[in-house]
Amino acid sequence: MSKVDNMLAILWMLNSGRKITAKQLSEKLEINIRTVYRYIDALCASGVPIISDTGHHGGYTLLNQFIKSPLLLDVEEKTTLLHAAVFAKEAGYFLEESLNSATSKLMMHSNPEQESMLKQHFEGVEVIGSLGTPTIEPILKILEQSVLNESSVEMDYQTSHEEQFKHRIVDPYGMIYWNQNWYVIAFCHFRNEIRSFRVDRINHVNQTELTFNRPALFSASTFFKNSLLPEAENPQAFIPLVLTGKSSTLDGLCRHWYMRHHLQERTPERAMFLIDEEKMHKYVPSLLLPYGRSVQVLEPNRLKHTLVEVLHDLIDYYQV
Repeated sequence: MSKVDNMLAILWMLNSGRKITAKQLSEKLEINIRTVYRYIDALCASGVPIISDTGHHGGYTLLNQFIKSPLLLDVEEKTTLLHAAVFAKEAGYFLEESLNSATSKLMMHSNPEQESMLKQHFEGVEVIGSLGTPTIEPILKILEQSVLNESSVEMDYQTSHEEQFKHRIVDPYGMIYWNQNWYVIAFCHFRNEIRSFRVDRINHVNQTELTFNRPALFSASTFFKNSLLPEAENPQAFIPLVLTGKSSTLDGLCRHWYMRHHLQERTPERAMFLIDEEKMHKYVPSLLLPYGRSVQVLEPNRLKHTLVEVLHDLIDYYQV
């Protein structure tokens, strides 16, 4: 047998859960015992958790968790991974080359019957991704390595309200993909605080020799969500927003990233939210107007007046 075949055979024998000696492997495979040692070393180097016990009752075994892990995937599991790869790719996953390599291996190591079934499953699901997304893959790779290595980076960054890029040094704590955009959550040396930076607004980034220690139990996603939806300083500022309308329209509003955070009650005909009054008049009109007459505000009355004011402003703007 070839080297690969012998190594796979050793792996299968170890996967039985029984302790096996190098001599037993040598006799079973009809190879030199020194060759067995080389194959064991190669398997360990590739990441296989082989445990070696010395002594009279010694031998080789596999780590228990590895034994319980399936070495082969069935068609349903392969299909699930292939579908997940499609979603990741269309969402803007930045390790596309590795992703394509992994999916090709899933297809490659399947028998003809599995390949046919995978093709049928795979062609039944399609994802339409965002169009015209700028290429930020090199920046994302550097940021990922910086998060992993806890290395500070220097970058040129431009906010939405600035005309010029500004040089910054930041400590990347984590990366977030939200609403078709990548963000890096990092401690900004210039602002002396943790902030979120949209990756497509980074013009240039380099790793530095500086290192940092990420705060214990820090969650990038929790920080990001809290920055999007900060708690009101005065809880009494929350007032009920009651909407009625088409069930499909209410469903869409209840799923919206901002509205679902405030949802309190939902019936087939109505939805009730608790929202900070100031933010309600600032954000909610722009969410409701695109739905036209398919949704109606029952309360508060003040929001109805705000909607009318917004519409009058639009009319005045376009009549100029």
